[in-house]
Amino acid sequence: MTDKATLEYNGKKYDFPIVKGTEDELAIDIKTLRSATGGITTIDPGYKNTGSCSSAITFLDGEKGILRYRGYSIEELAEKADFLEVAYLLIFGELPNKQELDKFHADIKEESNVDEEMKKILDSFPKTAHPMGVLSSLTSALIAFNPSTVDVSSDEAMYHAIVRIMAKFPVLVAWTMRKKKGLPLDYGDDTLGYVENIHKMMFKKPTQTYQKNQIVIEALDQLLILHADHEQNCSTSTVRIVGSSHAGLFASLSAGISALWGPLHGGANQAVLEMLEAIENDGGDTKKYMAKAKDKSDPFRLMGFGHRVYKNFDPRAKIIKKAADRVLGDLGIKDPILDIAKGLEKEALEDPYFVDRKLYPNVDFYSGIIYRALGIPTEMFTVMFALGRLPGWIAQWREMRLNNEPIGRPRQVYTGENYRPFVGVNER
Repeated sequence: MTDKATLEYNGKKYDFPIVKGTEDELAIDIKTLRSATGGITTIDPGYKNTGSCSSAITFLDGEKGILRYRGYSIEELAEKADFLEVAYLLIFGELPNKQELDKFHADIKEESNVDEEMKKILDSFPKTAHPMGVLSSLTSALIAFNPSTVDVSSDEAMYHAIVRIMAKFPVLVAWTMRKKKGLPLDYGDDTLGYVENIHKMMFKKPTQTYQKNQIVIEALDQLLILHADHEQNCSTSTVRIVGSSHAGLFASLSAGISALWGPLHGGANQAVLEMLEAIENDGGDTKKYMAKAKDKSDPFRLMGFGHRVYKNFDPRAKIIKKAADRVLGDLGIKDPILDIAKGLEKEALEDPYFVDRKLYPNVDFYSGIIYRALGIPTEMFTVMFALGRLPGWIAQWREMRLNNEPIGRPRQVYTGENYRPFVGVNER
């Protein structure tokens, strides 16, 4: 096989090297294209065929339904690791030993207080504010209380910045939800594990003793692991491109949260529940809506089925389906919305139209079901996604800065007017 690709244009040939990844992915290295050809660029709307970077963090094969973090399969990590272990793995490259994990957790606990003045910022938002807008703003506001930039050449400074955001971000998530529900803001409990502490901060009622539910904790832990990273998606690419200007970690994360907000990205699990609520309001006939989904002339879209990357099945959905079944079974919730969800799932898994097109329920479908069952407001679903994606964003930002990648600066093909002389206002 040749190790180069040849472009022929206007009677001239230009050779470009082939780059091969560790999983045999091939890419044409075109970084010299403009200089070699005298100004030719490529155009690739949505960057579907463009690799923006080389990365050692996450491998994804959509055709085969493979997802691995640092070489470890998502199936093994979801079954055998906890979220904090996976976070350490993504950020630092290896699974921590007991001593490293204990230190990581202890350092996070040490940084888990958020300046009380942050509550004033939170108080300025109305209850109607979308939690993702609130979370993005609060994350950005952390810069004011931690104004020094991260010295990326210092392992100690980098580690401290990572620990600080891993500690404070769950507090911001919990405060965002409690503000939405009208509950008092509080801090966590240093005697608890990382995910258990998140659960307590979010759900503890002021007049009741916190009751741990191991099935719920395990489901949350798995959900966070499954969302922890997903290669160069929209929000991750945003974090990297913002960070490429040498913007700080907190500012880059805030931008990533805003990118995740959209319904075509992290907002998909919120869109699933909004769809289910619309079906319920229309009588709850799942067969009617399955027929609408198959009708190409009908604008209705079945949210939470299929995936733009996974062309066969979403490996994360297989894992979290089991957790959803356990949570619903344990909590014994009677909810017509969840009944509609289970009805859609059953029909999609049996209907040849969906099976032949591999339109299986994806991770957004099952995560929405779990969050609904736990009593998390629908508008908070994407916030929970952001909580899981945090270590992936950190890992990608860190990798980008340590690799000293150039500032992101895409090109364009101009399609506007050619030169025209200015005409004064009285002559137009």
